[in-house]
Amino acid sequence: MSKIIITSDSTSDLSPELIEKYDIKILPLNIVSDTDSKKDGIEINAFEVFDYQRKTGKLLKTAAANVAEWGDFFGSFDDAEGIVNFTISSDMSSTFANSKIASESFENVYTIDSRNLSTGIGLLILTACDLRDQGLSAKEIYERIEALKPYVRSSFIIDTLEFLYKGGRCSALAAFGANLLKLKPCIEVANGKMGVAKKYRGPITEVIKKYVKDKLEGIDKIRLEKVFITHTMEPENHFVVDEIIEYIKDNYDFKNIYETTAGCTVSVHCGPNTLGILFIEKTE
Repeated sequence: MSKIIITSDSTSDLSPELIEKYDIKILPLNIVSDTDSKKDGIEINAFEVFDYQRKTGKLLKTAAANVAEWGDFFGSFDDAEGIVNFTISSDMSSTFANSKIASESFENVYTIDSRNLSTGIGLLILTACDLRDQGLSAKEIYERIEALKPYVRSSFIIDTLEFLYKGGRCSALAAFGANLLKLKPCIEVANGKMGVAKKYRGPITEVIKKYVKDKLEGIDKIRLEKVFITHTMEPENHFVVDEIIEYIKDNYDFKNIYETTAGCTVSVHCGPNTLGILFIEKTE
């Protein structure tokens, strides 16, 4: 069997257990404050991002790995017969552009613009790992994943618009109106970009249940191999994650239900008590 390496930036939000199980190699993005820079998922996690905001009133920022970092990363796999690399959507970051430039110095690197984020990327990565284990070449995996990308469905319910507002992704008026009316927006990824799909009203723990039921209404169109519940729920609200997982187990036939904590890149923009359900629809 050929030695194919599956790689990704850290925005894929896969758990340490999945990364180890599937032998996925991760290049962390940089999380930047006024005074320093830390590696996403290695030197800082989502809840430390929230603590920083509470203590300082400021948001941390994300910075893509540069071309040199990507080049060193790819070069560290000198015994690989092929590398299939995944990045966050090119409409959300320069990560893909930097990795693409770096990959041109190698003959065996196929870098994929996921057109997605978080475990929307993770779904593609795990599929690529399955194809690798079936013995497909890097080029064949790349082609299969490119065809699959449009069928990934990624969305999140956000408890507060404060982080999106301070990050410049929504207006002060929109944030004020949402808070006043106790609205919880559903953010969806479409065509590589984030946008508001629907607005729910009420406590976040109840809204999440309505959101998950809505998203799984078209279950006959959904692939049942795997589904992700990815979140930044704080300890006092984690019970809702357990309830959602039990609800899915009781009502649907997913073979694998994965729970992961969102990484710093998602958390910087979405804030605490965010939860998403992510899956792949059946191809035509």
